[in-house]
Order: sequence, then structure tokens, then C-alpha cells
Amino acid sequence: MNPLLNLVVFVALIAVLAALYTARRRSVGRGRSLARRVVLEDALKHVYNHDARGDTATLESLAGSLEISSTQTVALVDRMRGLGLARFTDGRVVLTEEGQRYALEVIRAHRLWERYLADETGLDPLEWHDRAERKEHRISRAEADALSERLGHPRFDPHGDPIPTADGAIYAADVRPLTSLAAGERAVVAHVEDEPKVVYAQLVAEGLYPGMEIRVDAKDDERIELSGHGRRFVLAPMVAQNVSIRGVTDDERIVPESATLASLKPGESADVVRLSPACRGLERRRLMDLGIVPGTRVGLERRGLTGGLSAYRVRGTIIGLRQEQARMIGIENRTAATNGREKTSAIRAGVLEED
Repeated sequence: MNPLLNLVVFVALIAVLAALYTARRRSVGRGRSLARRVVLEDALKHVYNHDARGDTATLESLAGSLEISSTQTVALVDRMRGLGLARFTDGRVVLTEEGQRYALEVIRAHRLWERYLADETGLDPLEWHDRAERKEHRISRAEADALSERLGHPRFDPHGDPIPTADGAIYAADVRPLTSLAAGERAVVAHVEDEPKVVYAQLVAEGLYPGMEIRVDAKDDERIELSGHGRRFVLAPMVAQNVSIRGVTDDERIVPESATLASLKPGESADVVRLSPACRGLERRRLMDLGIVPGTRVGLERRGLTGGLSAYRVRGTIIGLRQEQARMIGIENRTAATNGREKTSAIRAGVLEED
């Protein structure tokens, strides 16, 4: 074999291995750098949230929240002090003004991303928090500003938490626990806490969401019975504590609980007055594309069998909606059909399909 060719191949191989080694070291370095930043930013959020609730953030609470050792926690707080982000006073970790600003930037990115996932995707609500947790550490301030503009600068995330503005201002909502309501009182759901996950999953399954008008029908030490938007809910007080409510403002009115599209009888029609805040993303856009917007007259042609679709007439067209979709469409001015023309046209069209 040609010695010169062997030498060239050997040198080329060494160069490739060196490039791969360098790339791997850079990748590992970037990963470690991101991991350090994630821990720092999670610590800032922990201290900020404790302070916002009137609690005290300590070395022990930080260690438990971040799942790190006492030694690592001390080093982390020392790093925060060195960066001018926090102070350690009388056993408490306290954010400086710069630390609060930094924490609010991370919180803003998280809540904006949850708002995006809720409004622009069909992602399960149980996945919003974890997806946003990962994204909040990778999104820049400029990207957060662009996302806010794209979403129309929303004031709240899909759980009802206020979204900080670009300059760090945050809306102070006047809310109180759902458990503070007495039987017969009405209110609007303002916030649904997403932790612990098992409780949040139950609230999602029940169908409670921010913006829902509710009434307490009955209440005792073991259960709270609610009604709202055509549905009834029974919650244990421990679960209900994760829901906050606000009063009804002067320019709001509580829509009667039965006033949804799901309550129509065959031959009846009504005007759409709202789409529920729980109707988001692709599903909301689909309903609007079908003509389900405020002011539209909708009539029920035929009630579907269990598990099937019901036929509704919208602007001269028959569409199929599931019961849970119909419950998210508020109505008023209900009237009965004056003749059977719409009903017979629906039967001739044969538009009903099973799921």
C-alpha cells in the first residue's frame, strides 16, 4: 500500500475524531449551562411564588422544590447572591429588585406559552404546564414579546393566572376561594390551580374552567354542588379549594344554566350569544368556520343517539355537533319552529353520522 495514502487517511481520521470530540464537549457544555440556568430560574420562581402567597422561602423549601441536596441549595443561594438576585436574611431567601424582574420574565414566558398551547393547539390541558416548563427556559425576551403580540397581549393564562407585561407589571385580581361561596350565590370562576396534577385532572374532567359562570346549589362539609353552562358538578371541599372565583361585574350577566345549544329540543331555534372560554384552539376555529358566532340563529333538527351527533341548521346548512360541543355554545331568544320544513329537510339530507 502507498505509505503517503495511509498517512493522509490517518490524518483525516484523526481530524474527524477531533471534530466529533470538540462538538460533543460543546454540546455537553451547552447542556450543563442550560441545566444550571434552569435550576437558577426555577429557584427564582419558587421564591417569587412563595412571596406572592405571603409564605416564606427557605433553604429547606428550595431544596424540596428543586429536589437537590442541602449542600447544592447553599451553593445555589450563594450564586443567586453573587448575581445580585437574592439575599439571605433571618433564614429567609428574599429576591432583590433585579431578582423579581428576572423571575417575572420567566413566569411571563411560561404563562404566554401555556396561553399559546391552549389557544393555538389541540394539546390536552394536562400537558400545558409541563410543555411550558420546558419552553420557559429557552425562550428569549424578544421571542416572548413576539408571542404576546401574536396572541393579542392576553392578560391571563388558560388557568386564570395573570400574565406579567413586558415591563414587569402584573394584574392583581380580586379573587377568593370557591369554598367561600354560600348556597344560592353566583360567581365567575377566575382561576383553576394546575397543581397538584391529580386534583387538576379531576377539575378538567369535571369541565370547570376560568370564565365559567356558576351557582352554588347546595353545600355541606362533605360536598359542594354547583351548576353552570348547562352542567352540574359535585366537588369535595378539598378539591374545590383549588378553584378561585370572582364576583360578577356590572357589565356581565349570568347566562341561565340551561341556556346552551345542548338544551334545545327538536324544532326549536335560538341565537348564539357566546362560545365558552373552554372552547379553544382548533375546535373553536372549526365552530366559527361553521358559522357558530354570536348573533347566528341555530336550530336543532334532530337529536343524535347516545354517542352520536345531533343535527343543527346553521345559515341554511346542516352540521353535526356532539353534546359536549353543544354545551359550549350559549344561546338566547329560544323559539319553537313554526312549521316542519327544516325538520323534513334534515331528514331528506341524511346528514347524521355516528362518531
